[in-house]
Amino acid sequence: MKIVFATNNQHKVDEIRSALPKKFSIITLKEAEINIDVPEPHESLQDNASEKARTIFNLTQTNCFSEDTGLEVYSLNHEPGVHSARYAGEEKSFDKNIDKLLSKLKGSPDRKAKFRTVICLILNSKEFFFEGVCEGEIISEKRGNQGFGYDSIFVPAGSGKTFAEMTMEEKNRYSHRRKATDKLVTFLNDYNKEVQKVS
Repeated sequence: MKIVFATNNQHKVDEIRSALPKKFSIITLKEAEINIDVPEPHESLQDNASEKARTIFNLTQTNCFSEDTGLEVYSLNHEPGVHSARYAGEEKSFDKNIDKLLSKLKGSPDRKAKFRTVICLILNSKEFFFEGVCEGEIISEKRGNQGFGYDSIFVPAGSGKTFAEMTMEEKNRYSHRRKATDKLVTFLNDYNKEVQKVS
């Protein structure tokens, strides 16, 4: 099964591809020769994921999915949340985003946070949603050089490493994006079985 992944973020493509069985083939926007900045205008991850998937589906008329992810810090009223990519400004600088977050958390005894991913799949014009959550905490300074975004300051519960200190295989044991993708794969497997029964 071939599905378009409605993102321009190669890091997200790499993570999703590492989590999908080989029988599923992801087509990136670049590979589909779609050169647009997919909109994220809403105040919820689900609505943004839906907007991105619907935009690409309308352009391609091909089954596709999108995802939106936010880091939610409990003591900051779940900031940055849906604004995670642009927390410190429209230029999407994760160094500045991290600096702003650490500044806001300075001196705070509660550094608990979670990453949350929502995937929107559009299959035969119908929408389906899948969510993955990873609980953890924010450390006071960056560690590691793998991953992207806030990975260098987030330690998932049950690990002593930040996401940025992990290999892709290690990250997938905890990853919010992997959990959402696993639900997507289960759904697609069940869908394929039903199609085969009918045919």
